[in-house]
Amino acid sequence: MNMPSIGKLLLRLGIGGLLLFHGIDKVTHGVEYIGGLISLYNLPAQLAYAVYIGEIIAPIFLILGWKSRWWATTIVINMAVAIYLVHFKTIFTLGAHGALSIETPLLYLMGALAIIFLGSGRYAISAD
Repeated sequence: MNMPSIGKLLLRLGIGGLLLFHGIDKVTHGVEYIGGLISLYNLPAQLAYAVYIGEIIAPIFLILGWKSRWWATTIVINMAVAIYLVHFKTIFTLGAHGALSIETPLLYLMGALAIIFLGSGRYAISAD
């Protein structure tokens, strides 16, 4: 049994599987809020639709293990933009229960960053 590859699989399933729920929420409720934040920086609000790539397509391919490093990079970029747009003013503040206000997006970012360095492992469509 290849324990490092099982660990990589669990990391891919955790990051991809949990992030996918955020993408499903965007599909059901729309991305207008994100578009509004983007337009504050004089960028086209249509860029908000790129969140579907970072929160639906990338997690699905990460779960499957196809080009995991590439899709993990997409997630890192997506989370960095999310932290900047949504949490920048409160980046060093604590939430109601003592955790950093950016804990969730930071966890996705760091998990995806780990996948970039570790690769997908043996249990993937394309091991890299």
